[in-house]
Parts: sequence; structure tokens; C-alpha cells
Amino acid sequence: MKREEVKTSYKWKLDDIYPDDKAWEEDFALAQKQLCFTQYRGKLHDKVQLLSFHKAMDEFGKRLDKLAAYAHLHHDGDINNNEYAVMYSKIHALYSKYSTEVSFYEPEVSKLDDGFLDSLISDPDFSDYDYHFKRVKARKKHAVSEEEEKIIGLAYDVFGMFSDTFGVLDNLDLPLPEIEYGGEKTKLSHGLYGVIIHGDDREKRREAYEKYYAAYLGLINTITSTYVGNVKSDVLLSKVYKFSSCLDMALFEEDVDRAVYDNLLKCVDKNLSSMHRYIADRKKILGYDKQYFYDIYAPLVSGVDFKLPYDEAFDFVVSGLSVLGEEYCRLFKKGRDERWIDVEETDGKRNGAYCASCYGVHPYVLLNYHPSISEVFTIAHEMGHAMHTYFSQNNQPYYKSQYKIFVGEVASTVNEVLLLKYMLSTATDINLKKYLLNYYLDTIRVTLHRQTMFAEFESEVHTVLEKEQPLTKENMCAIYTEISKKYYGEEIEHDDKIACEWARVPHFYSSFYVYKYATGIISAINIAKRILSEGGSAVKDYMKFLSGGASTDPVSLLKLAGVDLSKSQPFEIAMREFEETLDEFEKLMGL
Repeated sequence: MKREEVKTSYKWKLDDIYPDDKAWEEDFALAQKQLCFTQYRGKLHDKVQLLSFHKAMDEFGKRLDKLAAYAHLHHDGDINNNEYAVMYSKIHALYSKYSTEVSFYEPEVSKLDDGFLDSLISDPDFSDYDYHFKRVKARKKHAVSEEEEKIIGLAYDVFGMFSDTFGVLDNLDLPLPEIEYGGEKTKLSHGLYGVIIHGDDREKRREAYEKYYAAYLGLINTITSTYVGNVKSDVLLSKVYKFSSCLDMALFEEDVDRAVYDNLLKCVDKNLSSMHRYIADRKKILGYDKQYFYDIYAPLVSGVDFKLPYDEAFDFVVSGLSVLGEEYCRLFKKGRDERWIDVEETDGKRNGAYCASCYGVHPYVLLNYHPSISEVFTIAHEMGHAMHTYFSQNNQPYYKSQYKIFVGEVASTVNEVLLLKYMLSTATDINLKKYLLNYYLDTIRVTLHRQTMFAEFESEVHTVLEKEQPLTKENMCAIYTEISKKYYGEEIEHDDKIACEWARVPHFYSSFYVYKYATGIISAINIAKRILSEGGSAVKDYMKFLSGGASTDPVSLLKLAGVDLSKSQPFEIAMREFEETLDEFEKLMGL
């Protein structure tokens, strides 16, 4: 379908950001004029000047967010239109200039004495920035000189080159061969591999698996060099900023207690027996003498027909989330009625799904909707992000409005869990119930177990370099194999291809990111269970969390919703949820 063929109500309303490109250009010119922050250099010890600096940064940030959102969303609607790609590149250049211009800030405020910082934290004029200055106090021991900070700012693009290089390798230069699919020869792609590996044809899965991993193995030396460079940059920055480890640096940046990370690895490790049991069940249900990693996504339940047109699917999701109350559902429907959502797959449109936003304007959601059960969950997921953003931006000032990545997947996953529970409670078809239970098990396995496994690999790999030992493809594959065997158990065959799975994970280039998927689903399971058991009081607490933005550390925000990740209880509850779901699945499957 061409974009102009899509009905207006199914396309996002981007003129809510700017009425046209001319207005964007005018605002971009204003943003360029706002880049005069060096006038505050050496003056931040004065409250009046410091407050003026922050207010100016807020205004610039709001404008830059709008400029970026308009260019980015237009471009993703039609990537063939180079005009918006050019506009977005101008935003990157502007941001780089801005980063360099404010490089004096961190070194200067780090020299402010604690008494002055405490006076800022308690000053009503600085209430928008109280949490920020608490973090400034905490960062003082990791501060570097202005010259060092400027050099790091200039090296921003250099440190990102490892991720960029892998992106080019993975998306453009990966030597993926042809494969016969659908009766004709076609080039194997990431998307097609995903389709095949989730399919019923075992021989085709095996062929795709071997060809797909052979492509990565063919570039393993280049990928190893790229990833080791990324880890080395982490080690360098951790030493410059005086952290004891790369992990501690990453946790500090998110203001997350180390106990959260340790609780995750410890609790998952302790409860791996249920994961091993599920892997053994898959082998039994599929009827295989030997189970391989190309079997791990094979469907266990077939014959489920759950295809709804978009509007019916949207209404169904609203019904599934009705437990969250009238206000939530009213705002949820507002997203459709006021065209926050781009629905149809069209020629030149970016694939996948996401939520994007800019302060002062409603969130935007990109979909590529096709009638299927997974796409119904995608609506719930992406609109969960949108609702979290909406509540945060409408209850917090700009500086506190952008919630941290650590809690970024909580609201989206709460929606998915609540929708799944609703579907299970209303389903009359036993086959659909089997499918949903299997879907839930695989969701937890992939989002909790697998991401924790990735996190354990990341931690061990960084430790190797931190101990000044060599990091090679051989020891990385050996580390990954050992961890994989621990997580998946003995009912699956571990081969040389899965040993290099680390080489195809793009998230490893955003170090210590993946564990947040696991803590996100753990938090979501706990919140959903509390909402379903306690009702209104739990919903009220959950709304406090959604409205919290970045007003305090993310672990404290989750406590508002009744989840304390500094304790082991939420992790144990999530692991029990997996085991109880497995019990029910085995019962229905007659195992």
C-alpha cells in the first residue's frame, strides 16, 4: 500500500508538532540562536545565574525534542523521502554542538560545596531540579576536569562508532545467502529468519539456522574486534570517571542499587529448574529424540485463529485493560481518536513498532498492523509506553518528565500481562488457552531468563578486560557456551553456532542494558498480580508510578506501585508465576 492510500484516521497527526516544514525551519533557526550557554561559564556558584542556566536549558531541550520528533517521525513514515533524513542529520549536528557548549557544566557544579547543593535541593525555586542536584552530590566523587569533560564530549561519536560499525555490518554487510521459501529463492534476512525459526517446518528451520549463523561465523573476527572495542571503551570511561567496574558505572548512571542486579542473577539462577523443565516439555511435545536451538521457537500449539481488524483489536485491548479504570481507558482511546497512532504497513515505512514523544505534545506510536494475536499484544505494549509518557509529561516539569530506561518497559509489559490474563479468563476454547499459556511462558523465558543470561555474559566479559586479561573470540564463545548450558539445561544440544550467539546481539553495544528487560517484566508481573487481587488501591498506586517521570530514582518509583526490587520477594514472585503457568500448561497438555 502507498502512504497516500491509507485513510487519514490511520495516520499520525504530525501537524500537532509543527503545522508544516516551514514552521520547523523557523524553530530550528531559533534553536541555533539559543546556543549561547557559554555565557554562564564561571557563574554557576550564583543561584540567580544557575537558575537562569537551567531554565534556558529547559527551553532549548523542549525545542530540540520537538524538532527531532517531527523530522524523525516524518522520516520513519517514508524513509524514501530524503528531505527528512537531512533534517534529522541537522538535529544530530545541533545536539553535538550543544553537548560541547555545555561541557563546562558538570565540572563546575561538581566543585560546588555540599552545603550550597543542599540549599538548592530545599529551595522552592529549584524544585524542578531537586533530584538532579541530589545526583550532582553523588557524582562529585566521579567528576573530572572541564578539559577532560570536553575531550569526552568531543569523543562522543568515537565511542559510538563500535555500535555504528556493528549496525552497518549487521544490516548491510552480513553475507546472508539465498534460501528457498514459499516456493521461490529469496535472500535470507533478519526478518525472514525470524519467520522461519518460528515456523512448523523443522528442516527449513535447520537450514535457516545453519545459514544464518554461518554468516556471523564468517565475520567472527571482525565482530570480535568491534565488540572488544566497545567493551574497552566502557573500561576506559569507568577508569576516567573513577568507578570500580563498568557495571557499577552503568548502575550509577541509572541510579539503581547494585542489590537489584545481584538479586536478579541470584534468583534466576536459583530457580532454573523450572526453565529446564519447560525446555524438556518442549522436546516431549514436539516428539524429538534430540532438540536443537533451531527448535526453541517452534510452535507448540497450532490451529489458533485470532485475527481481528485493527479497530476491533483496539477495542478488545481496551476491554482487557478495563481493570485499570475509566480515566486510563478514556486516555487510551484518545490516542486512537486524536491520531497518535500510525497503523498500516506502507511502502517505505519503517518496520516494527515503537513509541516516541516530545514534551508538550502527545506521544506517537508506530505500528505495522496485520491481523494476528501477536499484533493485538503489540497494540497493548506500545500504548503502554504512550500512557506512561502521557502521565509523566502531564504530571512532571520538563526536567523530570523523561523516565529512565530502567522502568521503560514496565508499563508496556503490565498492559501485556493484564491483557493475557483477561484473555485467559474469558477464553472458552481450550486450544486458545493452551496457546496463551505457551505464549506467556515464552514471553517470560525470552524476556526474563534469556535477558538475564545475556546480562551474566556481559558481566563476565567486562570482568575479563577489567582484570587486564585478553578478550578473544575463543574465550567469549567458551563463556557464552557455559552460561547457555546452565540456563537451558541438558534437554537441548549445544553446538558451535549457538556458542557465537553473542555476536548477533545488538543490545550488547548498549552495555548493561539487557538486564532491564528482565527487571521490567518482573516488575510488571508483580504490579499486574497486585492490580488483579487488590483492585482500586493498587491501580491508584500504579498511577503514582506512571506519573513519576524521573522525579526520583527508578527503584523508589517502583516502590510506589508496591514493587521493591532491593528485596528478593518480587523476583521470587515472578519465578513462581512462571512455574505456576508451567503447571497449568502441562495439565492442559496432558503431560
